[in-house]
Amino acid sequence: MGRAVPVMMLGRLNHVGIACVSIDETVAMYERMFGAVVSRAKFPLPSQRVSVAFIDVANSQLELIEPLGADSPIHGFLKKNPSGGQHHVCFEVDNIVAARDAMVARGATVLGTGEPRIGAHGVPVIFVHPRDTGGVLIELMATPEGH
Repeated sequence: MGRAVPVMMLGRLNHVGIACVSIDETVAMYERMFGAVVSRAKFPLPSQRVSVAFIDVANSQLELIEPLGADSPIHGFLKKNPSGGQHHVCFEVDNIVAARDAMVARGATVLGTGEPRIGAHGVPVIFVHPRDTGGVLIELMATPEGH
């Protein structure tokens, strides 16, 4: 008999990641167009070679992502999408290691080393390659405290 595939259920949509050339310019656009307010100001996330900021929406967040340094992976995205755009969708999961194991067992490619790393919310995250998820880069994150 084959090995059982671990069960994994997606939790709530935590955020939609939006790559941008300039977080400051993108924030100004969201303020002007939608009356949005930054809930967490721009800060560096050196481990992922990006800077991020968050805008709260009624049921989720927008994560604005800007390259940090010449070797940022966001440069590749912006080369293909010079104006920026939707980069990823992030869902919460109860157990990040079990989620990673489920993705691998189902044949998906977990990006990087495959080991969870600490994301912008201060909890472990993984990214699943878009070729395995209908063309969408999926971030899975451990459910933060209080959610």
